[in-house]
Amino acid sequence: MVYRDWQQFLPERGRLKAAGRVLVFANGCFDLLHPGHLHLLQQARGLGDALIVAINSDRSVQVNKGPTRPIIPEAERAEVLDGLAFVDYVTFFDAPTPRELIAGLLPDVLVKGADWAADAVVGREEVEAAGGRVERLQLEPGFSTSNIIARVIAASGK
Repeated sequence: MVYRDWQQFLPERGRLKAAGRVLVFANGCFDLLHPGHLHLLQQARGLGDALIVAINSDRSVQVNKGPTRPIIPEAERAEVLDGLAFVDYVTFFDAPTPRELIAGLLPDVLVKGADWAADAVVGREEVEAAGGRVERLQLEPGFSTSNIIARVIAASGK
C-alpha cells in the first residue's frame, strides 16, 4: 500500500507495534529498479514482519543526484515498488534525508547498504535509542543506477 504522506502510515505503525510485529525500514531513490535493489529489499523483508520503503520525492532526488534525475517520476517508482510481493508499504520523503520520517516511525530495523559507514546511517541514533537496530546489508556488485545511466548515455553516443 502506498502512503503519499508518511504520517498517514502512523495508525498502521501503531497496529503493527501493538501486535508485536517487527517493522523494517529501507529508503532510497529507486530511480531505475535493478537486481541490486531487489536483492537488498528481499533481504530487508527477511529481517522482520513488514517492510516499508521510503522513496525520495522527485525534488529530493534532484537535490541529491542533480537536475537530470530522477529518470522515473515518484508516482511510477512507488507503483513499481508497491507491486513487489516483499514490499508491504511505500511512502515518500521530500527532505534530503529521511531523518524526520525515521524519527516519526521508529522502525524496529533500519536497513542500509553496507557501503554506508555505521555512524553515517541517517536515523541510526533515533532507532537505537528506541530499542531498534541498524542492519547494513551487502550490496550486489555491479549494480548501480548511476552506472546504468552512464552506460545508456555512452551507448547512445552522447
